[in-house]
Amino acid sequence: MNFDKKRIFGMIHLAPPNAIEKALEEIKIYEEEGVYGVIIENYHGSTNDVIYTLKSLPETSLKIGINILPNQVEEAFKIAAEYNVDFIQFDYLGGKYKPNTELEEFTYWKYRDLYPDIFVMGGVWPKYYHPVEGSVLEKDIEDTLIIGCEAIVVTGSGTGMETPLDKIKKFELELMTKDVWLIVGAGITEDSVEEQLKHADGAIVGSAFKPHGNTSRKVERELVRKIMDKVNGMEV
Repeated sequence: MNFDKKRIFGMIHLAPPNAIEKALEEIKIYEEEGVYGVIIENYHGSTNDVIYTLKSLPETSLKIGINILPNQVEEAFKIAAEYNVDFIQFDYLGGKYKPNTELEEFTYWKYRDLYPDIFVMGGVWPKYYHPVEGSVLEKDIEDTLIIGCEAIVVTGSGTGMETPLDKIKKFELELMTKDVWLIVGAGITEDSVEEQLKHADGAIVGSAFKPHGNTSRKVERELVRKIMDKVNGMEV
């Protein structure tokens, strides 16, 4: 995957009613407005909804990604391989979180080795996960790089909630000498996109593309266009 400029990945939340039909309409909007890729996620829907969307995809120039919640390694790799998906987003790859959440590294590497061409985005200290007491951000980032991924995702505390700029800068500092990309995974808005992308290589945008930030609503073209205008005007 080529990151020669700032990349925006549009989130597909698969909210009913008519989740698949709506997803295909959103993908068309994203492509026409110059978004780089999409992430099809079972946020409001099911894994089957992700599969049905992939089966229904028309030919597109977009990079196609998936996220199978919550952090379903085996399922995500198998679906990505079967449907020729370009990349997978995982909530986390490094760190330990409450309650008793830990990546099964053996399973991850088994499928990583089976499908080495699938680009992987992995989070560290992500939204909705709480690091166990004594966790050290620098170590958890380093562990994520050892486990292996092409991009690290940084988020705030929840969907639609702004990722703190100081947190992005901490991740940026840790990755400065690493051959890996930093993606802001939540809370990008028209007002914040330029400042946040000064410190990152791209962003995943979902709620900011929808009226009133409601993830159940359909993507609105004008909201996509406003953010993409800002991104396209940035110097890399």
